Amino acid sequence: MDPELQHAGGLLLPKGHGSLSLGVPRTVAGAIHALALGGGYAVGPRESRTVYFGRNRPDVHVCLGEDDQQVSRRQGELTHHHGRWWLRNTGRRPIRLPRSQWLFADEDPIPLGAGYTPVHVPGSRDREHLLEVFVTGPDGSQPRSRHNDITDPPRPYPLSAEERVMLVVLGWHYLLREPNPKPLTWKETALRLAELQPEVGWTAKKVEHRVGIVRDRLSGRGVPYLTREEVGEPVGNALNDNLLRELVRSTTLVPQDLSLLD
Repeated sequence: MDPELQHAGGLLLPKGHGSLSLGVPRTVAGAIHALALGGGYAVGPRESRTVYFGRNRPDVHVCLGEDDQQVSRRQGELTHHHGRWWLRNTGRRPIRLPRSQWLFADEDPIPLGAGYTPVHVPGSRDREHLLEVFVTGPDGSQPRSRHNDITDPPRPYPLSAEERVMLVVLGWHYLLREPNPKPLTWKETALRLAELQPEVGWTAKKVEHRVGIVRDRLSGRGVPYLTREEVGEPVGNALNDNLLRELVRSTTLVPQDLSLLD
């Protein structure tokens, strides 16, 4: 093995190890566990310590997508810096994180919070390879079990009746549960709304303005990736895609809302 991979105190996790989503044994604060189908690796924090993952087993700590040439030999790395673990993409394919966030090669690394983070690497055809990452919190323990606690209900965002109909039309394909939905264009949305509510005077500009108000309102409540500054150029459909996914995730919009268009 490459001497660069020899980290004192590291622990190999065997193939078949239980999912990290169930937590990890008590360990030192700030330790990291990384796990794929073929096994994983766990190590404590130390400045500049790095855990590598990718397809080439002899050259990484965690082998990911061993039989898939769409995964880079070194797809990414987890580095401890200034008291936190950071994820960097060093491969050719983008890495997908929760909330549909994408991390591309040569972009700045992103920090990982304490707890569980699923990381997906797209492979050949429709394959996706999962890297589970768990960073232990300040006391080195996993979150306690809450088997009997009352379930926290989702918290829908308030919408006016007019906003709801507008967003249901804009997010038509999301509420139909299509596999790769896209928002309707401003023009398509305005034309459908004009048929439903001719008295409102819907236009593409009016739809764009009203959707922008909703995005700004949710952004002010802490929902990420709803502004151009956060997404970066070119924006494309990203802002509306992120908005609609958040509205569906929070159950603000549900498939039953399609009945509003009857």
